[in-house]
Amino acid sequence: MSHFLGVDIGTSSSKGVLVRADGTVLRQAVREHAVGRPHPGHVEMDAEIWWQEFLSLAGELTTGVTVTAVGVSGMGPCVLLTDKTGKPLRPAILYGVDTRATEQIEELTALLGGADTIRSTCGSALSSQAVGPKLTWLAKHEPATFSAASRLFMPASWLAYRLTGAYVLDYHSASQCTPMFDTHALAWHRPWADQIAPDLELPPLAWPGDVAGTTARAIAGIPAGTPVITGTIDAWTEAVSVGAQNPGDLMLMYGTTMFLIATGTEIVTSPAMWGTVGAFPGTRNLAGGMATSGAITAWLRDLTGADYPDLLAEAEASGPGARGLLMLPYLAGERTPLMDPDARGIIAGLTLDHTRGDLYRAALEATALGVRHNVEAMPPVRRVVAVGGGTRGGSWTRIVSDVTGLAQVVPRVTIGASYGAAFLAAGPDADIATWNPAAEIVEPDPAVKAGYDELYALYRDLYPATRSIAHTLATRQRRTP
Repeated sequence: MSHFLGVDIGTSSSKGVLVRADGTVLRQAVREHAVGRPHPGHVEMDAEIWWQEFLSLAGELTTGVTVTAVGVSGMGPCVLLTDKTGKPLRPAILYGVDTRATEQIEELTALLGGADTIRSTCGSALSSQAVGPKLTWLAKHEPATFSAASRLFMPASWLAYRLTGAYVLDYHSASQCTPMFDTHALAWHRPWADQIAPDLELPPLAWPGDVAGTTARAIAGIPAGTPVITGTIDAWTEAVSVGAQNPGDLMLMYGTTMFLIATGTEIVTSPAMWGTVGAFPGTRNLAGGMATSGAITAWLRDLTGADYPDLLAEAEASGPGARGLLMLPYLAGERTPLMDPDARGIIAGLTLDHTRGDLYRAALEATALGVRHNVEAMPPVRRVVAVGGGTRGGSWTRIVSDVTGLAQVVPRVTIGASYGAAFLAAGPDADIATWNPAAEIVEPDPAVKAGYDELYALYRDLYPATRSIAHTLATRQRRTP
C-alpha cells in the first residue's frame, strides 16, 4: 500500500498528514509556532523552525510506515535569503502581512513605469504581497545581508531543498515575485529582476506537482531515494485539496488570514487583486487575501481568556448584526481589494451593554463583509468551495454565506494544504473527486439578507470615512519603539 506524506508550513502552525493511496487520512499532527514582529509592520520567521517542525511531524507520522512520496507547501510569497550553501542570512520576511516595504512599493512603481505597466507584464501591481519591494527594502536597510545573498527560498522550496538538495521554485510562487516574473512568458523577467537583485541566483522553475528530487538520505522516517515534489504556496495547495482548480471555481480558505482564489484559463488582471499563474499547467488565477481573519478571533480569544466553543456559543446568541456593532477587520492593514497596509481595525457602535460575544460575532461578520468586498472585485463564479480550520463547526461558513449570498461546498476533508500536498505527491493518476467528495452545502438564509445588505453598505462607508485617521495612527505606531 502506498502512503503519502504532506507537510504545510503555515503562519501559526505547521501541519502534517499521512494519506493512503485512496485519499484516506491515516494520521495527522500539528506543531504550533509564533511569528516574530520585531517592529510595527514587520512579520518574520526563522526558517530553521520550518525545518525542525518538518522533522518532528515526519518522524511522528511515518512511524512503522514506508512513505512513497513527500508533498510540501507553505505560506507565501516569503523572502528567505541564503548564501550559496543554502545557509539563511536572516529570518524570512513573510507575505502580505509584512508591510515594511510601503516606501519601496511607491519607488519601484514609479521607476518601472507605473502600476499598469507592471500589471501588464507581471499580472499584478506591486503591493505588500510582492517580493520585489521587500528585496529592495533589504538592499536599503540591510545592505551587508543583501550583498551576501545568493539564493531565494520560500517555505515549500526550502523544505524541498533541505530534503533533496534541489534548488527549484514552482511557477505559481514565482508569479508572486512581482515584478521579477513575466506572466506571459512563464519565465523570470530578467530586465527587472537584474535591476532589483542583480547578484541573486533565481531558481529554475517547475510545476507544484513536479518532482523536485529524491531524498539524499534517510531522514525522519523517510527512506533515501523518496520523491519530493516542488510544492507551492499554501493557499493554492488548499485549493488543490478540495478540487477548486477548475474554471469558474472560487476557493475560500478559512485560516489565520482569509484567502480567495478564482480559477480560469485566461490571464485576468485587476488593480484590486493579484493575477497569478495557477497550480496546474493551463490555469490562471485571480486571487485575493485579507490580512487577518482567524488572527482576529485568536486575538479576541487571548484578550478575553475564553475558549472558542464559549465564544462561538455567545456569538450565536448575539445574532445577526452583533447587536449593532460593526468592525473593520484591518488589524494588520489590508491586502485586497484595498491594497492599504496602513488601514487599521475599527469597532463602531460600541457601548457598555456589549459583550464579548457581540465582539466575537462582529469579528466573524467583519471577515464575511471583507469576503463580499473581495468577491465583488472578481469575475462571476460558478462554484464556491470552503476549506481550512475555520470551516469546523459551521458558524463562520454560515455567516459568510448569509453575508455574501453565496452557497459554499464544504468537502469531506477540510484539513487544507497538507492534504493537498499529499495529493500532489500521489501523482497525476490520483483523483481529488475520489479523494475528497463534498460533504455538505452551506446555503444562505434569505431571511437575514436585507439586514446584512444594510450592514455591508455601512461597512463600505466606514473605511473611507476613517481612512485619514487610520493612516495618521499608523504613522504614529511606526514611530513607537
